[in-house]
Parts: sequence; structure tokens; C-alpha cells
Amino acid sequence: MGTYAWRELQHARHRMRVNVRVAATVAAVVLASVLTGCAKRGAAPGLEVQEGEAADMGEDKMASGSSLARARRGLQPEEGGILDDVRFDFDSYDLSPEARTVLTKNTEWLKANARAAVEIEGHTDERGTIEYNLALGARRAKAVKDYLSVLGVEERRLTTISYGEELPVCRDSDEDCWKRNRRAHFVILSP
Repeated sequence: MGTYAWRELQHARHRMRVNVRVAATVAAVVLASVLTGCAKRGAAPGLEVQEGEAADMGEDKMASGSSLARARRGLQPEEGGILDDVRFDFDSYDLSPEARTVLTKNTEWLKANARAAVEIEGHTDERGTIEYNLALGARRAKAVKDYLSVLGVEERRLTTISYGEELPVCRDSDEDCWKRNRRAHFVILSP
């Protein structure tokens, strides 16, 4: 089997695993809503906005779904949001001093919105094999989750997923673009 065919097979396997996760999540949400009844319309629980914060956020700062959900709607993955992305050095999942500062700031919001659950997405640049990048993205997401736990965020509110190189925010093959893609991104979920 040629390199191209092998890579395509690996991409197909990854997409299948991601689709299974998405289907399981959707099924869990549907089951939960059926069992508990539909909540009244309005802001999602746990996403309360502090006084004066709404004007600062704007619509583009509100949670807009996972990178995979955005890609399925034909949108680019999101950078930033209410919670800032954490950046990583090449081939690393160590938290730099800048990353720790970002996480400390994000922790303030998470503590002020104690009912909000968060999914931490691990992303990499395009260099490396699919398997390696998926594993590296998982380690990045776990490092962020572990650090948030140390800062006092309840671990049960934090989930992780790795997209590896599959959902880049930038598609150029240069260092500036690769830096943007090496990140942990936060998606705010309903509790």
C-alpha cells in the first residue's frame, strides 16, 4: 500500500472515530432532554454573563460549537472566544509561562460561571504523522485540563478531545501559521 493510500486510510479511520464520538454525544443530549424535559428557552444554564460583560463580548465571542461542528457547517475553526486559546511550542505539550497566564485568566471566568462545562480541544500543526499528531493533541488537551484542575476547576466540568492536524485555523505551510495551529481551544458546553 502506498504512502498516499495509507494516509487516506488513516484519515478515514480518524473521521470515523470522530463521527462515533459526535453521534454518542448527540444521543446523550437527546436522551438527557427527553428524561429531564426541555428547559425553558433563554440563556444556556451556566453561561450567565456578568454585568457589563455582554457589551464587551459581542456575538463573535459567544460559544459557537466545536471545531468539528463548525467544519461541518462550512466554517473555519474558531480562534479565541470567551476563553482564550493556549499556544504550544513545536513538538511540545509543556505549558509555557504565557500559557499558564492564559489559563489563570480562563480560570477566573470558569469559577465565576460554575455551572459551565468545557471541552478542551487539542490541535497540532501539519508536521508529523496523523497518529503522532492525534496523540500530541491529546497530551496538550490533558495538560491544560490537569492545570485547570490544579487551579481549582472541578475536573468533572472538563472534557478533552484531540483533532491533531485535522482542523487547522491556518492552512499555510510556514512558521507563523504553524504557531496558530499548535493550540488548545475551549468550547463551552451546556451543563
